[in-house]
Amino acid sequence: MKEVIVTGGAGFIGSHAVVELIESGYRPIIIDNFSNSEKTVLDNLRKLTGQEIVCYEGDFQDTDLLNKVMAEHQIYGVIHFAAYKAVGESVKNPLKYFKNNVAGLISLLEILEAKKIKSLVFSSSCTVYGEADKLPLTEDSPLKPAASPYGATKQMGEIMIKDTTHASGTLRSLSLRYFNPIGAHPSALIGELPIGIPSILVPFITQTVAGWHDKLTVFGNDYPTPDGTNIRDYIHVVDLAKAHVKALEYISNKGASFYDEVNIGTGKGSSVLEVINTFEEVTGQKVPYEIGPRRPGDVIASYAGVDKSRQVLGWEAEKTLADALADAWRWQQALGDKRG
Repeated sequence: MKEVIVTGGAGFIGSHAVVELIESGYRPIIIDNFSNSEKTVLDNLRKLTGQEIVCYEGDFQDTDLLNKVMAEHQIYGVIHFAAYKAVGESVKNPLKYFKNNVAGLISLLEILEAKKIKSLVFSSSCTVYGEADKLPLTEDSPLKPAASPYGATKQMGEIMIKDTTHASGTLRSLSLRYFNPIGAHPSALIGELPIGIPSILVPFITQTVAGWHDKLTVFGNDYPTPDGTNIRDYIHVVDLAKAHVKALEYISNKGASFYDEVNIGTGKGSSVLEVINTFEEVTGQKVPYEIGPRRPGDVIASYAGVDKSRQVLGWEAEKTLADALADAWRWQQALGDKRG
């Protein structure tokens, strides 16, 4: 059984990837410091998979911890999720993002190189494209100056991984540029639970409807879009998790020093107001919201060109926006009044 380190494996996307890895015959080894997740996730993963979950509590930048993990396991590859990811927070506190997302990645790459680990899947982002000149965004779209420090860290991460891979002689790596993950596992055992007030649309919607917040703020309705609100490509987290398994399988058949990037999205953009309206339709719940000013670092519109993911990975999104919002609401209801 191939053992795969999953940094940030107790987080939103990481926990769903752990499920898909187990279902595909891998043995995930979680490394997580629980700075943006809860340990109860591990119990729910056990219930969901029927498997014992291996988890090392600590920071992925801790070289002693990584050496310990690699001494105790035969590591086949690494899926790297552990990163700060809030656009607005990165604008306010850029050094926090550079230290974790950039300096931390350097530490991880050094370990992978020293241990001759052969496979790396990197959690990148559509933010590497900046403000699009043309939609949909494809892997050949130019990388504009990032609209936020968060986006800049993903751009830098890709450059570091690409150059390290080409110089290594052993590493095979793939950057998955994914768009906007939403939803939850249909079991409602794992889902998204940001600590504190969410900076992401869907959990703010579900928490507001559940009474955790008074109302949702829509950041700007004067964008050059059909209804004036931002457009994003919202992908169900289960679909996204499956893409990581496909990515591991894909690079396993490649030679040493192989590197590439692949978009992971649905190929369809939805505006903020469309998401709100769809949520109301599938749940029967009214979303209280108000219009506020634009938020620094937000791009106008972003959605994926998905031809490459189909052709290269043999992967495409299967679940709809309505599916994702229904699962997100089911997860919120399962939480009760357990606030992050």
